Amino acid sequence: MKEKWVTVDAPKPLCFNRPVEIEAYIALGSNLGNRELNLLRGVAELGRVPESKVTALSSFYETSPVGAVIQDAFYNAVLRLSTRLDARSLLTHLQQIENKTFKRIRAIHQGPRSMDLDLLLYGDREISEKDLIVPHPRLAERRFVLQPLCEIAPNLLHPVTGKSMSEHLASLQSGETVVKL
Repeated sequence: MKEKWVTVDAPKPLCFNRPVEIEAYIALGSNLGNRELNLLRGVAELGRVPESKVTALSSFYETSPVGAVIQDAFYNAVLRLSTRLDARSLLTHLQQIENKTFKRIRAIHQGPRSMDLDLLLYGDREISEKDLIVPHPRLAERRFVLQPLCEIAPNLLHPVTGKSMSEHLASLQSGETVVKL
């Protein structure tokens, strides 16, 4: 009698330990050169970040500069990025885009720039490291960030205050000018 060999598939693992996608929110700002083109280029560069995809983008806004430096108005926007990168790796990619693609030079604190990318939120996580603070420490104080953020995520909760972004925007008292383009 001829023996039959039966092959048995190995059991499938219950967990693949793949990194979980996190929803990160990133602010874009430009007040040097062609501001609109800079924002479009910034969005395109963020779309190329490994293990990430842009899942929402606000309108563009023209905004008055904040701070003591006299400079031209900004164009600002906020986007949502679904990513598997950890916050530190994502920040590194943001800084590489600023420095390599836009040749950002940090000569004047809060001075003019062709591109500024700020990591506003990284899921509901709170991170406090030397050069990485999430949520962004001035997120709830800046109309030029809250207004576009509320356009794409009005009910998103601030991980520290527990208030929604629309609640923060409604209670904000600032002299900033923010005009939707």
